[in-house]
Amino acid sequence: MFGVNLNLKYYAKRTKFRKGKTLKLTVKSLPSNFKLNSFQQSTMTNLPEKKQKNEWFWFLLRPFQLLTDVAILCGAFLLAYLFRFDFQIPASYLDNALDQIPFVVLVQFASLFLVGTYSIIWRYVSLEDIKAFLKAAVISGFVLVLFRLLLSPDRFIRWQVPLSIILMDTFFAFAGLLGIRVLRRFFYEFRENRAFQIGRQRSNRIPKSTLIIGAGRLGAATIKEVVGRADTELDVKGFIDDDRYKKGGSVGGKKVLGTTDDLARLAGELNIDQIVLAIDHAKSKELRRILDICRAIPVKAQIVPSLNEIAHGRVSINRIRDVEIEDLLGREPVELDDKNLHDFLTGKTVMVTGAGGSIGSELVRQITDFNPKLLVLVERTEFALFQIERELVKNFPEIKFVPLLADIIDAARMREIFGEYKPAVVFHAAAHKHVSLMEINPTEAIKNNIFATKLIGDLAGEFDVKDFVLISTDKAVNPTSIMGASKRVAEIVLQNLNRIYPTNYMAVRFGNVLGSTGSVVPIFREQIKNGKAITVTDPKMTRYFMTIPEASQLVLQAGAIGQGGEIFILDMGAPVKILDLAEDMIRLSGLEPYEDIDIIFTGAQQGEKLFEELEITGENLLKTHHPKIFIGKIATYEGREVDNILDNFRQAVIENDKTKIRNLFNSFLTEANIPEETKADVPVKTTVKTKSIINTRQALENRL
Repeated sequence: MFGVNLNLKYYAKRTKFRKGKTLKLTVKSLPSNFKLNSFQQSTMTNLPEKKQKNEWFWFLLRPFQLLTDVAILCGAFLLAYLFRFDFQIPASYLDNALDQIPFVVLVQFASLFLVGTYSIIWRYVSLEDIKAFLKAAVISGFVLVLFRLLLSPDRFIRWQVPLSIILMDTFFAFAGLLGIRVLRRFFYEFRENRAFQIGRQRSNRIPKSTLIIGAGRLGAATIKEVVGRADTELDVKGFIDDDRYKKGGSVGGKKVLGTTDDLARLAGELNIDQIVLAIDHAKSKELRRILDICRAIPVKAQIVPSLNEIAHGRVSINRIRDVEIEDLLGREPVELDDKNLHDFLTGKTVMVTGAGGSIGSELVRQITDFNPKLLVLVERTEFALFQIERELVKNFPEIKFVPLLADIIDAARMREIFGEYKPAVVFHAAAHKHVSLMEINPTEAIKNNIFATKLIGDLAGEFDVKDFVLISTDKAVNPTSIMGASKRVAEIVLQNLNRIYPTNYMAVRFGNVLGSTGSVVPIFREQIKNGKAITVTDPKMTRYFMTIPEASQLVLQAGAIGQGGEIFILDMGAPVKILDLAEDMIRLSGLEPYEDIDIIFTGAQQGEKLFEELEITGENLLKTHHPKIFIGKIATYEGREVDNILDNFRQAVIENDKTKIRNLFNSFLTEANIPEETKADVPVKTTVKTKSIINTRQALENRL
């Protein structure tokens, strides 16, 4: 295409699939509009096959390593004979040994190739690779024993290796093969470490004295990465771990110096500049305690991403970063039923509406792990669609997708999309979600959250979509806002459609997601960054929170579980006080609340609750096979009732009658309590409590 020979760089990203692990190959550093010609596509497609073929001709590429293995196998066999006869081999047995060497070495080489040990690069041999050598040892030993027991002694005496020789030779041979590889790794790491030390001495950068908290798997992976990088700025002095049995031990050549109770003393004695937390699945309470200790010393604290994040490819082990508010929530990683999800998504055309939004875009990322036939991205905001398109081109070039600009209210456009792409699974994430804006624009909430859901749902049934998943909200429970009530009606509409069409319709209800568009976390970050006071509506305000990846994974899992008609409720954990969240974010920025950054209370806006609910009072929850997903036993509505209320809402929207809309919600939803609209539909201004009134948290609590 460009008339030049391109050097394509590949990198491998392991992704766990239902039936094993598949190696994805991703092209890096290519223009987004770059297209491969047929020869290049063929080359890329057949790359794994060529790699396998090259393994069979390994000895042509590394003859010295082949000869070394041959020498070790031959030497191990002769050594076994020497041990068997106390280093005085009779002449007749020596002849037998020399005759048997080619046969034994051939069997052992065949077993090594069979289990794939020759794909292991010597200088990177690891404990995991020992399994391959053990398999090869068992296979070769078994074959030699069969020859010993099954062949006739009269005719094949020269091919019958004594059992004692087989046992000793198998041990010596494979221990020698593994040992030479470990020795190669030792010299490689010694050379790399020496080069690193020389580079550090020549560098003008002064490394930071560091302690790593956590001498477990994550800590071991961290020290290995830090020691192996020439560009690291950390000088690790040792480990801290609250497991007292580890004290005095060593991980990656660094000693475990004590527990977190010793942290302040060790930081002073060793002149520590930085603390790195490498605790996998650390509890929120534990993290807060450690951060309080670091703040009191004072010393900077950073964190290593969890092994779950690393395994999913979201980050790498070398991304040591500042502690974020998501870490302090202490959310447990989601365990997914991969087999169920592969049946649900693999090889299917999957549509995501609102694909450029916070939840929609994360759903797209999560779906790519399951190799869909085609991803149909529906989004009405051009820039949001452009961003997710660029991300897919860059990070998931093997995934087929089509970005479509469309408004879900546009019936003709949506019918065209369903007719052309015929999705098998639809995730309906597009919605108006901001409470205060929907109070001012109730007709838009009706059109987008109710009628658009009805439209997409009808089209899904008409075009034989198998599964339809609606993203709902905890604000649909006992709604006090237009937004929450509109989502509750959308759930009811979906349950009605489930009785009409063979499509499996379901809704997934959950609370706030950290970092989503318009949520408090990015707003607080921006206010702190600008040095402004943080605005909190009410000191008693609480909300349920989960991370965007966690919410998206559970939505996928719920969709795979659903049979149709369910309203799934996700386990959101314990509610979080927004005031605590604000104070934590200020401290994580290295500042002090009420001193460096003030907190202002603006008062709850119309439609906002102080305490969110995830289930209706008296509502029973049914368990599913996933511990974080429940089914709400929620009363359904007759089809005639649903049709009647939709007709009434349609007329109210045409008339732009906001009062009628609120009354319709309150009359149709017995659990709803939608307040009357304020003057000119403008939110009421509320009293502001500033630092001059409340200077400390204690004073605030006293006033409450």
